Amino acid sequence: MDIQLEKKKGLRPKHYGYIALGVLLLFTAYQLLFASSVSTFRTEKDKLSIAQVTQGKFDDYITINGFVAPITTIYMDAYEGGRVSEKLIEEGAMVKKGEIILKLENMGLYEQILQSESNLALKQNDLRSTRLNFDSRQVDGRRNLATAQNDLTRTKRNYEQNKALYEEELISQEAYLVSKENYELSQKQYDIVKLQTEQDDELRKTSLAGLDTDLERMKKTLSMVYERLDHLNVRAPADGQLGFLDAEIGQSIAQGERIGQINVLTDYKIEASIDEHYIDRVQRDLTAILERTGKEYPLRLRKVYPEVRNGKFKVDLVFTEEKPETIRTGQSYNIKLQLGESSDALLLPKGSFFQSTGGQWIFVVGSNGGEAIKRNIRIGKQNSRFYEVLEGLQDGESVITSNYDSFGEAERIVLK
Repeated sequence: MDIQLEKKKGLRPKHYGYIALGVLLLFTAYQLLFASSVSTFRTEKDKLSIAQVTQGKFDDYITINGFVAPITTIYMDAYEGGRVSEKLIEEGAMVKKGEIILKLENMGLYEQILQSESNLALKQNDLRSTRLNFDSRQVDGRRNLATAQNDLTRTKRNYEQNKALYEEELISQEAYLVSKENYELSQKQYDIVKLQTEQDDELRKTSLAGLDTDLERMKKTLSMVYERLDHLNVRAPADGQLGFLDAEIGQSIAQGERIGQINVLTDYKIEASIDEHYIDRVQRDLTAILERTGKEYPLRLRKVYPEVRNGKFKVDLVFTEEKPETIRTGQSYNIKLQLGESSDALLLPKGSFFQSTGGQWIFVVGSNGGEAIKRNIRIGKQNSRFYEVLEGLQDGESVITSNYDSFGEAERIVLK
């Protein structure tokens, strides 16, 4: 018959496998719930910069640094090359328009002037000789024309008399024919002399006119050479201050070489550089304010230079009203350039966190002040003090605005 076996109590070997599997499942669950949570960085609260987000008026401006410059700078280039023989005015001196600053000498130009003068004298002698020859021919032509006209008159009268006598049969036919032939010959000779005289007169007019034109052209050429000679005297192109002068006695100056500049000090402008981030928003006629000794001086943006160098582009600003009494070329000023109208916005104080995040996220301090959590945000415009917050923050919240480089990949900051 069958015997009933009694079940043994206590842990059996197979139970150990179940226990190990359970522990493994618990460990895995713990890892999923806690080990994958946000990474944490601990730091002292006093070492951080914490600012509050506020609702307020956002002034759409940027602060730029500019330098005072003359309203106009006129460069002096050498019209003629030469050797510096005399230096009459030094750098920094005030000059009047037309005042001689440098004197140059150019032996080649002197020789060219002598050659031009010699050619002009030869041309004048040629014109004088040609005019005398034409005058002499004109006198001879008129004399010959008068003689031919006299012969024609005499032979015509003789022919008409003999014709009348021949018709009355008082002279022979031969005498009549001889007088007729003499008259016809005189007529032909008179026509020839008259034609030659008219041609000589016409030739005289055209030839002398051409010679006169050549002579005038040579005079103009010589006058231009004289002007080149005057250009050896380097003169101030306008009233102002001689900014710099790159020339010394004995130095050779090439034609067209820049040798100096005149600063026109009737007014001043501000030259400034702006980050290329604003190049699409900066345009002519924007307004700006320069603060000096507690007083504001309005400016207008007159010119925007299109070229970008080292991440910046240049602008020129001019005073629209009065300017500081102590203003001097080379002084530097901080200027508030207004980019747009003021508006109500959520304001985030500027800080070095922006270099770490690019303004895409920030650490927001909790209400208890014991921790800060990473949060995505969206920033709009900015000025020298604030960022305009478009999304991600609320009025009254506190954020860490100091640098984040030491935080690594942390998404939670524990503040001690």
